[in-house]
Amino acid sequence: MRPPPPLLLTMLVLAAARPGCEPAWDPEGACSGPAAADSATCVDLQLQTCSDVTYNRTAFPTLLQHRTRAAVESSSEYILLSVLHHLLEGQCNPDLRLLGCAVLAPRCEGGRVRRPCRHVCGALREACQPAFDAIDMAWPYFLDCGRYFSGPEEGCYDPLEKLRGGLDVEEALPSGYPPTFIQFTHHSYAQMVRVLRRTAARCAHISKTYSIGRSFDGRDLLVIEFSSRPGQHELMEPEVKLIGNIHGNEVAGREMLIYLAQYLCSEYLLGNPRIQRLLNTTRIHLLPSMNPDGYEVAAAEGAGYNGWTSGRQNAQNLDLNRNFPDLTSEYYRLASVRGVRSDHIAIPQHYWWGKVAPETKAVMKWMRAIPFVLSASLHGGDLVVSYPFDFSKHPQEEKMFSPTPDEKMFKLLARAYADVHPMMMDRSENRCGGNFLKRGSIINGADWYSFTGGMSDFNYLHSNCFEITVELGCVKFPPEEALYTIWQHNKEPLLNFMEMVHRGIKGMVMDKFGKPVKNARILVKGIRHDITTAPDGDYWRLLPPGAHIVIAQAPGYSKVIKKVIIPSRMKRAGRVDFILQPLRTGPHKFLPGSRRGGLGGEPQEPDQEPLGARRQPMTGGSKPWWWSYFTSLGQHQPRWLLKY
Repeated sequence: MRPPPPLLLTMLVLAAARPGCEPAWDPEGACSGPAAADSATCVDLQLQTCSDVTYNRTAFPTLLQHRTRAAVESSSEYILLSVLHHLLEGQCNPDLRLLGCAVLAPRCEGGRVRRPCRHVCGALREACQPAFDAIDMAWPYFLDCGRYFSGPEEGCYDPLEKLRGGLDVEEALPSGYPPTFIQFTHHSYAQMVRVLRRTAARCAHISKTYSIGRSFDGRDLLVIEFSSRPGQHELMEPEVKLIGNIHGNEVAGREMLIYLAQYLCSEYLLGNPRIQRLLNTTRIHLLPSMNPDGYEVAAAEGAGYNGWTSGRQNAQNLDLNRNFPDLTSEYYRLASVRGVRSDHIAIPQHYWWGKVAPETKAVMKWMRAIPFVLSASLHGGDLVVSYPFDFSKHPQEEKMFSPTPDEKMFKLLARAYADVHPMMMDRSENRCGGNFLKRGSIINGADWYSFTGGMSDFNYLHSNCFEITVELGCVKFPPEEALYTIWQHNKEPLLNFMEMVHRGIKGMVMDKFGKPVKNARILVKGIRHDITTAPDGDYWRLLPPGAHIVIAQAPGYSKVIKKVIIPSRMKRAGRVDFILQPLRTGPHKFLPGSRRGGLGGEPQEPDQEPLGARRQPMTGGSKPWWWSYFTSLGQHQPRWLLKY
């Protein structure tokens, strides 16, 4: 059971000393229901937890019949709002708090109370109910959409409008500049969102924006996608993702991806054959900022004044590139056992007992939803390209060459970036990154320095995706005048790297009737790392040039073996299809991955597996782990949060 933070305990003790009102439907009937009329006397809103709502006047009694500010502040409902983002680990924050404030501190205008919109409540409940279920908490009674909310015909308002505040306001380009103009400046969060949305609108036939989740402080993790059919996976079209700003104070990658989005859109419209070919054959996803909360901390100090670590972590003080499951240790254990699979490793249940950032969860869920083939994470602090593994095969060794089974392919991917980067190829050892010159400006991650919980290792060991890490320069928060030069240095490497997704082989795995076989395994002899087919039966296997023996197998089918030769100059993936025949003796004779089948079952989804398993209700009448947050409230404990 988690001990409540000291500050939280103090708040709860004060609340217990000033008992509030219980819900109207409480068996004891201690409180009356909401007022029949919404006329009221407006007063200044002075509640700290609700200080950032879009209005500044409220009224008493509230919709819950609290008659004074003190009564609201001492209520269990108000206490819940102040700690809910901790209990839900940042999920649905600040949405739930703003929605709750609309009930606890109703908006008052012109002597009347305006109620929040019912449809906003309903949409938020649908999105956030799983987060409550995961910690075994009932939906708060005061967020009953039918009771305390109203419809548009009654003059309701959207209490979440603040989350979009400023994001929908279009910024005009400087006069006289064409729409293809790229402003090489630093972008605030609101500016970034506007640029991405404006870019998607200009190229609506090939682009769209979407959110993969929220940061701890409630900012959307906004992605811009480019594809001939945005919004859907196309058969045989590989998926690429580029992620920037995982460390909030490493901002060059964030800006490079904002510029890249505008460049891809403009060049496609201008008829650039290379860009048109890339976007017509590849689905590209750009996440400029994985850590927008940390960026705000770094940006407050500004370029040239930012410390080496200020803003690196997210709002929970978590390093997101140390927050992913450590599957590399499990890989080393499995790799030492003959005949056991060491790919698509499941997330261990104990991982979820620790603090997992909402940003980390969002990326893991994203990876499960889309069959990514290739990825890069853009960092700052040096000038080099690193590749997995990032964790040493001997944990005590801080620096030790620790290759994956796909070492040759990873080196090709890293060189695809470094070899066309003018500064990485600069022969001066006195420059930024000069200590990596003899290595060709690429390095195995663990041979540089070893760490666990990295995103690149997780990509490789949990999914089909190969991810490298690119360090863009020695200055983490470069001055604005340096951004254009950094873009010029990285434009060609970014394009060249994305084109690498078409190396190796691709194809379909089908049964004899032409039906796709999903989750079939593609094995390559001599490389102990399998990939799996997507739901439509298509697959992509990144491979270096040479001769390869490729095997396709699936439960209930005979395996098929083919020899494949990939020429060294071949830049388009070779098509290799497999038609699997059913086993005559029945599927029970087939042991899936028997040669490598020690794990069993399919990898579990991060938003389903241990979240529920870890937080099931206690037996013997015990309360959930979060109940300790409310024990000091005595008889005013929020028992309406208990499901059992």
